[in-house]
Amino acid sequence: MSSEPNPASTLSPPPFAESRFRRVAILFAGGPAPAANAVISTAAVSFLRNNVEVVGILHGYSNLMHYDGSQPLVEDTDYIRIDHARLKRTRNSRGIMIGTARANPGKQVSHPSHLRDPERSQPLANVYRALRSIGVEALISIGGDDTLKTANKFKLYQQMLPPDEVRLPVVHLPKTIDNDYMGIDFTFGYFTAVETLAAEIRNLLADAESSRSYFLTETMGRSAGWLAYGAAIAGEASLAISVEDISGKYLENEEVVDEKGNKTSRAVMRVEEVVKRIVATMRVREDQEKKAYGVIVLAEGLAEFLPNKYLKGIPRDEHGHISIAQVNLGRMFAKLVADEYHRQTGKERRITGLQLGYESRCAPPHAFDVMLGSQLGVGAYRALVEQGLDGVMVSISGQLDLNYVPFEKLVDQETLVTIVRYIKPDSDFHQLARFLETYVNE
Repeated sequence: MSSEPNPASTLSPPPFAESRFRRVAILFAGGPAPAANAVISTAAVSFLRNNVEVVGILHGYSNLMHYDGSQPLVEDTDYIRIDHARLKRTRNSRGIMIGTARANPGKQVSHPSHLRDPERSQPLANVYRALRSIGVEALISIGGDDTLKTANKFKLYQQMLPPDEVRLPVVHLPKTIDNDYMGIDFTFGYFTAVETLAAEIRNLLADAESSRSYFLTETMGRSAGWLAYGAAIAGEASLAISVEDISGKYLENEEVVDEKGNKTSRAVMRVEEVVKRIVATMRVREDQEKKAYGVIVLAEGLAEFLPNKYLKGIPRDEHGHISIAQVNLGRMFAKLVADEYHRQTGKERRITGLQLGYESRCAPPHAFDVMLGSQLGVGAYRALVEQGLDGVMVSISGQLDLNYVPFEKLVDQETLVTIVRYIKPDSDFHQLARFLETYVNE
């Protein structure tokens, strides 16, 4: 008997699934990421092929959270209808076809009890009423950890509605080029961002070799070092340093006095030790490898570990986080490293500090990111229609196998915050970079 698969079964489309939804909405929030349109378009086409209308909410939550109820949302101003004609050759396109924004309707809700406060929950109520004004029956949320938190809060808000009110199931699709998401191995756009930054690093290496100099590059990655390490590995950088590396002799406590005179302490980087580690890399390259050039990669999140003397005049947000964009980490360390190198060797070495990152967010998507994003988009349809789920994040593991992770496993249901996925210092991924960079025997 032949073991060949039956062509009639393997070439047939997935079976039609009866849907209770007539119209669903897709919303994208936060920073851009390559393959965003692969996610949006494949989610949309999955519903369209099963006779479900799809609307794309324009620019995240920015219009929804200020909805006043005076009239329904306005087509082509607040949302667009997504049809097959609009989806023509969009899977590999750049940018975000429905736009994005960082507007956050759950910003004032930091505990479940806040959902009972009409003032704190008003923006979430506005979102609900806005979506209902145009007959939306389910929401597909695409974004980073803040957007995941908002999706969870929107679900919790609806649980407090009167029993006869319509509930809108919410499915979230994880997005961040930083790849620091719990519940999924890799996020769409990560590999494109890595390749884009790695190409920049390779260009800088050629420049550095020609001029016998160094470049000290700061890459995106506020909370974890996935992007910095990936770019360093693929770009053949000499050294990568991220927040996960600030421990042991590179870490100390600093006393902080607030406006009321209260004293607390915070963990900070021992900048001088990090600078010496970079100089050690330079000297090994020059003395042992005969390479008087290189590229050093720093993750931008290191700025959060800077002692206060380096952060004077840098504003902070309502959560106490510094404005990283206003801390030029590369330029700062370039000066410190050049001075320490001269102190140790008596020689001058040109070191240029650069910031990299924004150029990667809308780069042409890598094939793997298109595949990954496409499966996530299809996963939104399968979660809502085939599985009948609500309050889950679509995840992918193995060979693009779909998984559905409940919000409760990703968001602390007391504090309503997510958990950052750091690189484990003893992990094989972390060790890969240590194997490939310039070897310094500490």
